[in-house]
Amino acid sequence: MTFTGSNAGQPAGAVRWLDVPPVADRQRRRLESPRDLSSGIVEAFQTIPAIDRTANWLERHQQSDGHWRGPLEGDTILESEYLLLHAWAGRLSGATVAAAARRLLAEQLPAGGWAIYPGGPVDVSASVKAYLALKLMGHDSASEPLRRARGAIAAAGGPWAVNSFTKFYLALLGQLPYSACPAVPPEIVLLPEWFPVNLLRVSSWSRTMIVPLSLMWAFQPVRPVARERGIAELFADAPSGPTKAREGGWARFFRGVDRAVKAGESLGCMPLRARAVQACRRWMLERLDGSDGLGAIFPPIVWSIIAFRALGCDEDAPEVQAAWRELDRLVERQADGTVRLEPCRSPVWDTAISAIGLIEAASLGPRPAELAAAERGIDWLLDHELRTPGDWTRGVPRGRSVEPSGWCFQYANRFYPDIDDTAMVLVALATWRRVAACDTPAGRRRSGRVAAAIDRAVAWLDAMQSSDGGWGAFDRDNNLAFLCKVPFADHNAMIDPSTPDVSGRVLEALGKLGLRVGHPTVDRGIAYLRAAQEPGGSWFGRWGVNHVYGTWQALEGLRAVGIAPGDRSVDRGADWLVAHQQTDGGWGESPESYADPGLVGVGRSTPSQTAWGIAGLVAAGRARSTAVQQGLTWLLDRQLPDGTWQESEFTGTGFPQVFYLRYHYYRIYFPLVALCRAASAAGPLREPMA
Repeated sequence: MTFTGSNAGQPAGAVRWLDVPPVADRQRRRLESPRDLSSGIVEAFQTIPAIDRTANWLERHQQSDGHWRGPLEGDTILESEYLLLHAWAGRLSGATVAAAARRLLAEQLPAGGWAIYPGGPVDVSASVKAYLALKLMGHDSASEPLRRARGAIAAAGGPWAVNSFTKFYLALLGQLPYSACPAVPPEIVLLPEWFPVNLLRVSSWSRTMIVPLSLMWAFQPVRPVARERGIAELFADAPSGPTKAREGGWARFFRGVDRAVKAGESLGCMPLRARAVQACRRWMLERLDGSDGLGAIFPPIVWSIIAFRALGCDEDAPEVQAAWRELDRLVERQADGTVRLEPCRSPVWDTAISAIGLIEAASLGPRPAELAAAERGIDWLLDHELRTPGDWTRGVPRGRSVEPSGWCFQYANRFYPDIDDTAMVLVALATWRRVAACDTPAGRRRSGRVAAAIDRAVAWLDAMQSSDGGWGAFDRDNNLAFLCKVPFADHNAMIDPSTPDVSGRVLEALGKLGLRVGHPTVDRGIAYLRAAQEPGGSWFGRWGVNHVYGTWQALEGLRAVGIAPGDRSVDRGADWLVAHQQTDGGWGESPESYADPGLVGVGRSTPSQTAWGIAGLVAAGRARSTAVQQGLTWLLDRQLPDGTWQESEFTGTGFPQVFYLRYHYYRIYFPLVALCRAASAAGPLREPMA
């Protein structure tokens, strides 16, 4: 496909930090019409200083090679698992592990347990891992923090209620028998692609966790710990064992498979085991090439260390040392003397959005320093395009070839370009091409590179469109829902189906590059978004919290490809945003909304979510509405002198109900984008760039 430009074809519970009552009791705002209000939006001259301050901050914080990367924060399961791994490896000493333990104590809830996002309820898996990690670091079970933790864990269901990945950590350190874990047989890697269940049918991130975990299952390594360092007291408080949940047909089937695998292993009847083990080893080694560790994310990096050691690799083996190095790179040292582990790093994502914000600011008036910074970011992105095949190639329809292209989330993850990052980079490239001057040799060279990258990436996105018209994150048609019933699928992300937020972003990218209604790919994407819209008018957000994020991105996508204000889907989405604006003028939504539908759209206002609400309404043609004016006022009133905003909430999503994220730059570049888009919709503020 050649593209040439314009016109070319957990149980629900109370969320403690919420300052708003439940939806049913809230006073709803009157739905506004998209007409101009006599008061207009916040005057343009008010937004200019705010835009300048934030743009200047981003320009000052750019890395020397042109990229941006903000800290990426998860919850304490990362520090706990880091300590548990070090305990198993006999490396539980030194300043870094001590600092990780201090962070666990600092993040303990007053109730005694640990949550997976600020203000969330006690999470039993996070709490059990933190408790064991602190015991291994020498904390006494009679100490006040651990006494409180025991009570919270017992109230949350006890150690038998933890998820599968936690059970593997407990087995690794002798706190549970491996028989209590779900079987993850390495023979999975041998299943052919035509078989209904095979490795390529699960999500890419699950693949990178399942393969090393299957080696751990095959060899079942254990490092026993002294009784006083274990968690026998937690099991003593919950002697009844695991609770049997009611299961449907597929869950019962896979439980049967689990029992059959364990029975075969006990009888020594696994004739393909040696072959499967070697296949898993090869699979891992292949995917370490050109990557920041296996999958370039924390869990597979940890499991790969254990897997290689279980295979018999020495501690100083190259693959083991490489994994340790990648893990060490995820250590973030904090000003308070603690350390925090990042789940991965986000340079492509942060660079693309920072560049978009700076370019949109430059389009409002001459900002040569910021535009030059954005162009350095564009050059960095062009240098990081992935041009080699990966796992995604197996999902491309037979008979269709597509040139490898795309971008990953991290610095290096060669096998796993993702659709979301690729679309965001295309938005950045399209935005640059719209405003930049290309009348110099450097400008012409950059323009040529941008055009070639756009052609390749648009063709790749077109090939990655799923049969339902939407797009997933990494693969095409990765949507076999019954796989979510396998016993080790309780990380809530076994598959990678189409989602409204990713699909909306792809449409936004295609629209900004000139594709419109009538193009077959666009029309299928529009049909998907219309079908995915919730009865209340919102869209689900898979990768950001939650319906505020999904609704914003769906509206951006629809508008970009030519769906005009007044369209029923657009108006319903905009009405939903207006109805869920908080009483202070901002937008906010708690991660608890993934578990409790009654909390959809409910939460304390945050800068990133307020920016999404504003941008969504601007995309829906309501730039001059009272809701947008109040949202802009909320942002302007809370901007700090350095051009940033304060935000401690987790507004990013890893695995819904399991793992959430705080992108530290979300509070910076998303408000900048929203301010620029609102200002642009109000009319030119200064002379545009030549």
